[in-house]
Amino acid sequence: MAEKRIGVQRIADAVAGELEARILEGSLKPGKKLPSERDLAVELGVSRPSLREAIQKLISRGLLSSRHGGGTFVTDSLEAPFVDPWQKMLEEHPRLQEDMLEFRHMMEAEAAALAANRATDADLERLESCFSKLEAAFDKEDLVAQVDADLAFHQAIAESAHNVLFGHLTASLFRVIHGHLAGNLSHLHARPSQWNQLSSQHRAIWTAIRDRQPEAAAAAARVHIDFVKKNMVENARASGRRDTALRRLSEYS
Repeated sequence: MAEKRIGVQRIADAVAGELEARILEGSLKPGKKLPSERDLAVELGVSRPSLREAIQKLISRGLLSSRHGGGTFVTDSLEAPFVDPWQKMLEEHPRLQEDMLEFRHMMEAEAAALAANRATDADLERLESCFSKLEAAFDKEDLVAQVDADLAFHQAIAESAHNVLFGHLTASLFRVIHGHLAGNLSHLHARPSQWNQLSSQHRAIWTAIRDRQPEAAAAAARVHIDFVKKNMVENARASGRRDTALRRLSEYS
């Protein structure tokens, strides 16, 4: 009986390790529901008791959560400890946004270079799809769709670098700056020439990765972030001028 228990335990550990690896690589993302117990057991080639034990291990570690009658879901435990405090800090100290962009400048350039070197055929197919959706979204007036498509494109690049830290740090950072990105895109959309530049920058990054040109991919990513930073400053100044004008107007009303 003891020998049988040890065998089951080892299978459960292996299954837990496989699921954990999928969470780390980003194929199981926060909020995603796991397949049914039966389907997942068949996919992994293990018994349902071993699968249940593996899932319980990950639940106890906070990587999964179980909802009664609703299934098992991936938590955001790898991102939330970073996101929650930094979102509040960014709200209270807007100048942190410049530091965030400086960090993006370094991280996204390196991620683009790594993606140009390491992206698989499946990665390139996903990137092409993300880029096509981004172009389609930028041709419309739906700001929510534009933000979502922009983030999905950059996240796909980070994950194509095949470094788990790039993938998770990028996802965390984008959750922190989501609202600010929406403001910046809205500002740029009102300026057709700048909006077209933004689209050209995305194309340059994608093309360099597709053509396996790491230096060009990194350079294109740097140009893009520098452009975003410049327009973020201009947006802040324009917002300040609007606020000043409204205060002056109130004095005469």
